[in-house]
Amino acid sequence: MNQLVLLAGGKATRLRPVTETIPKSMLEVAGKPFIAHQLELVRKNAIEKVLVCASFLGEQIKNYLGDGSRFGMSVEYSFDGDELLGTGGAIKKAMNMLDEQFYVMYGDSYLNTDFELINEYFFAQSKPALMTVYLNEGKWDNSNVLFEKGNLLKYDKVNRTSDMKHIDYGLGILPKQAFEEYNNKTVFDLSEIYGKLLKKDLLAGYEVKERFYEIGSFTGLEETDKFLRETNQIKPLE
Repeated sequence: MNQLVLLAGGKATRLRPVTETIPKSMLEVAGKPFIAHQLELVRKNAIEKVLVCASFLGEQIKNYLGDGSRFGMSVEYSFDGDELLGTGGAIKKAMNMLDEQFYVMYGDSYLNTDFELINEYFFAQSKPALMTVYLNEGKWDNSNVLFEKGNLLKYDKVNRTSDMKHIDYGLGILPKQAFEEYNNKTVFDLSEIYGKLLKKDLLAGYEVKERFYEIGSFTGLEETDKFLRETNQIKPLE
């Protein structure tokens, strides 16, 4: 699998007033825009094509990344337009730019894990989609997944229950076909796609052991900056 969709839209209201004039992905973390760290991580995992789904102030992202060549990859862009489409709607709008199967990752996540192991697991089982999960137990964010003995049993971002100990890690593999039924719906969350796939027993689960880092809050920004500096993940931009 060689394409990753990076969901870099949204208004990042929890980071106001900083994000009133700059998109969250362009916030400086460990010496450079956060999205640069993401692309370096993606390229390290042998992915050569990234599709950035952007909206609020998204032109700043495009102006910075360009065609992606300085990161050793190809970067394309899809913009929501005047209306925010949600994480699911943003992917649907980019349908004609999608491979038949692709990774999807949130634009505020740094996921220091081995994508190739996830990819190998995905192709070793028979389901067309995959969600990575992490044993969170409410520590880093609200747990929203019931995952037992290698199986996804429940996923709900809103109606969480006490038996949910895992969380959606933020990296998935999806088929383009999963978005084709949304002919008359333009605004929706990616969780709807995952939920429908799970109900049809079409969603595999893969448990990641490395914790996730995120920049969706000021606390997350500080933790991610510290992690990237301490683990020498910083590379100078040319």
